[in-house]
Amino acid sequence: MDRREVLRSGLMVAASGLVAADGRGADGPSRLSAELAAPASAAQGQPAADDAGAALHRLLAAEWEWGLERNPVGASLLGDRRWNDRWGDLSLEAIEQNDRHRRAVLERLKAIDRSQLSPRDQLNLDLFRKDVENDLEDHRLHAYLIPFNSQREGIQTSAQVADALPFVALKDFEDWVARLRAFPVCLDQTMEVLREGVREKMTLARVVLQRVPGQLDQQIVRDPRESDFYKPFRSFPAAVSRADQERLSKAAADSIAQGIVPAFARYKEFYVKEYLPACYDQPGIWQAPNGEALYAFLVRRFTTTNLTPAEVNRIGLREVARIRAEMDAVQTLTGFQGSRPEFFKLLRTDPRFFEKTPDALLEAYRALAKRVDPNLVKLFHTLPRMPYGVEPIPAAVAPDTTAAYYEPGAADGSRAGTYRVNLYRPETRPSWEMTALTLHESVPGHHLQIALGMEQTDLPNFRRYGYYNAFGEGWGVYAESLGGEMGLYDDPYSKFGELTYEMWRAVRLVVDTGMHVMHWDRQKAIDYFMDNAAKEELDVVNEIDRYIAWPGQALAYKIGQLKIRELRTKASQALGPRFDVREYHEVVLRDGALPLDILERNVNEWLSAKKA
Repeated sequence: MDRREVLRSGLMVAASGLVAADGRGADGPSRLSAELAAPASAAQGQPAADDAGAALHRLLAAEWEWGLERNPVGASLLGDRRWNDRWGDLSLEAIEQNDRHRRAVLERLKAIDRSQLSPRDQLNLDLFRKDVENDLEDHRLHAYLIPFNSQREGIQTSAQVADALPFVALKDFEDWVARLRAFPVCLDQTMEVLREGVREKMTLARVVLQRVPGQLDQQIVRDPRESDFYKPFRSFPAAVSRADQERLSKAAADSIAQGIVPAFARYKEFYVKEYLPACYDQPGIWQAPNGEALYAFLVRRFTTTNLTPAEVNRIGLREVARIRAEMDAVQTLTGFQGSRPEFFKLLRTDPRFFEKTPDALLEAYRALAKRVDPNLVKLFHTLPRMPYGVEPIPAAVAPDTTAAYYEPGAADGSRAGTYRVNLYRPETRPSWEMTALTLHESVPGHHLQIALGMEQTDLPNFRRYGYYNAFGEGWGVYAESLGGEMGLYDDPYSKFGELTYEMWRAVRLVVDTGMHVMHWDRQKAIDYFMDNAAKEELDVVNEIDRYIAWPGQALAYKIGQLKIRELRTKASQALGPRFDVREYHEVVLRDGALPLDILERNVNEWLSAKKA
């Protein structure tokens, strides 16, 4: 499971923002059964007019609790510690139970009289119902048989969960020991799911997943104290006694040596001997049963539109041509006299664009982030209270990971947001891309948008912590363009970096549909990317492999950015001198992440009110 997506996708329903003063949940899981059993009617003593609204909010609250209990890792990552001693049930039986549960929830939603709801609750109902319907469709198409969404993140990276958890009290360490003891079951359950995937021919391309055995080798350690799972026990706070430190360290080492390492060895043997040979020779979800229908669904889900793969492909080709013309104009500004391929070679190889060491690269990223922060007030009325930091991507996965990503902070304030940057091979990390990358992943991109959403306490939890890829990633790409308005693209090379990143997202529309619908092979996708963007080959290969392993997700970025930019242009033209970009951004962000059609409706209603 992609750790970022636990935080930034629909799985965010498994994280609670309601915690008691001691950091543990205000209400125990025993409330779950009572909440789900409650009839879809108003609470006793409430006016009849509130019946529908009360029923909806009871159901949303119960489903929030259900999600927390079913996904304890997601709950932990957002600060709810009630289930910190366990992992989620990954078995096929649990997957079927979840599907039956969602079917029952859908019937309860249908029983609520939408006409009796306020406009705000009608939106809550519509959004939640669509989420449930999408989950049911996902299950119907058996997408759950591919229980990872990239070659770089899956069951083999589970130890990274500890990096996001607080270890300040005795119970924090005891809970992690309990998780260590339980983890081999997760590996067995994952093998069960993968075996079923092999039986149904629901797999990915071998070229992507053959990276995983090397990652598994890093978990099969001789000394348990070298395991990433052991990391919390390398230092203790003063509050933990010496005796408890010794007891817990031994328990952790024993659990790793006797449980986790042998389990990973079994998993690797299965993976190499059974799973990889059954994977497809070529990329493309079209090869899977119902592959065409599955990809069409994923396009709709990730873009929150009704676009077909063919329409997405045409948009991509059009955007590639437009951005290419802009890149030619900026290349002229640099004074470079050669061809486009020669200019790309310069950008990929000239030593002036690269730091010499990982530490120097990290410091450069941190300095850039501090340069961005004070410029935000030029474009935003409201900024999030939650801070963010800049940290390296863990070395164990950095070689197989792209340039950077964002990890949201904890809902209880115990962990800030984190902008993770890739320090592997700094000679492949050019300075001209750093501004656009930072604007996307930190502020005014993901951190600003996600943290502000978390802070909208008047929204139901599934919306405060929910995530629509087209909105969130579209906002991230749109945020890159704001660098010009903040005076940050102050040389043609950094401006070319912005265009390179925009081209990157346009290329995705072409290569993703190319591989998953049009039967492109991997090399054709790599070549198309390299021909149109100056990204380093290491990043390009990692990106293409990501698209192979996560069909449709990469389409969200450009589709979302185009809509947010289109709506801004519409508002600017309609309001003329009365247009205030800070007010527009407030309208876009104030309701948290939304499907693109709902965002457009909100902007249109705001414009109508402004013009009245």
